Amino acid sequence: MKNTRREFLKNSALVGAGLSLTPSYGFTIINKPNLSKNSIGHGDFKYRVHKEWGNLNPQTTPVKNCHEMVMDSKGRLIMVTDHVQNNIIVYDKSGKLLTSWTHQMKSGHGLSIFNEGGEDVLFITDNNQRIIKTTIDGKVLMELPNPKKIGLYQERERYRPTETAVAPNGDIYVADGYGSDYILQFDKNGEFIRKFGGKGHQDEKLNNAHGVAIDDRDPNNITLLCTSRVHNSFKRFTLDGQYLETIFLPGAYVCRPVIDGENLYSGACWSRLKYLERVPNSGFVTILDKNNKVVSNPGGTKPKYKHGELQLMLQETPLFHHCHDVCIDEDKNIYVCQWNANKSYPIKLERV
Repeated sequence: MKNTRREFLKNSALVGAGLSLTPSYGFTIINKPNLSKNSIGHGDFKYRVHKEWGNLNPQTTPVKNCHEMVMDSKGRLIMVTDHVQNNIIVYDKSGKLLTSWTHQMKSGHGLSIFNEGGEDVLFITDNNQRIIKTTIDGKVLMELPNPKKIGLYQERERYRPTETAVAPNGDIYVADGYGSDYILQFDKNGEFIRKFGGKGHQDEKLNNAHGVAIDDRDPNNITLLCTSRVHNSFKRFTLDGQYLETIFLPGAYVCRPVIDGENLYSGACWSRLKYLERVPNSGFVTILDKNNKVVSNPGGTKPKYKHGELQLMLQETPLFHHCHDVCIDEDKNIYVCQWNANKSYPIKLERV
């Protein structure tokens, strides 16, 4: 009989939440598990919602926007925010606060993790033209150069980076998603290599290059996925910047692509209505399989294909405001960070 680790932990958690051993009566039901009765999502990707999972004391650990989250090699969940008191918040998987620290970034936005010689390092992106590489506890190891200050941008071009991704060889890719929509490539020492993309509507161009990720699902053909959010798309490039293909996700204003196993996950910050306008408070999560076909939209409409073409996707369940990022743990649970969501903390989606 097949019994996955995730199924074992799920069943154990249900027993542990609902039963208590007492001297007089043996096992007695003392409370019900704090789980939603209804699941969200589709197919094999359905989830129970833990809306209060990441709630903390806003007086001591405040947030403005919970922008992005990664999991380190010890299983800790590390989140970047734009609150100067807590740029970084570290949770355990129960939602308990482990620690927090700050570099006084007023626009903390992007967070990537990379294992360098057996040690986890972070790349933190501040929209205010700053990207730093740090240890897990916040010691600054390197700061990437500002492309405007080293002659890579024209005078009229803006630089407001949103995200980084690190290739296996240590090369660093920067998405200038709120600026001029370039992808900038640096080597592991911070030396500039090239830039590509840029704002436009051609295949090789981007519009709101909000996220970037290394797609290593095929180890023999590692590529770069770049968000083109206004285009409702991820665009694939070689690691030296050559355009390969577009993954079109109609209706989903996707944030960064997140690779986990054979799947691709993303938060959709907004969805559309039929007249192709983004709608406030209309976010959901979207999940793609190894063939980049959408298989589930937790909080959104069931994915539908007609003649091989993906149809418009919309928010269905009014659970999320603006899904800005997702993080996946080893049991395939999803942690959802939100932007512009009334200073809310992350929500956990428990895989069922």
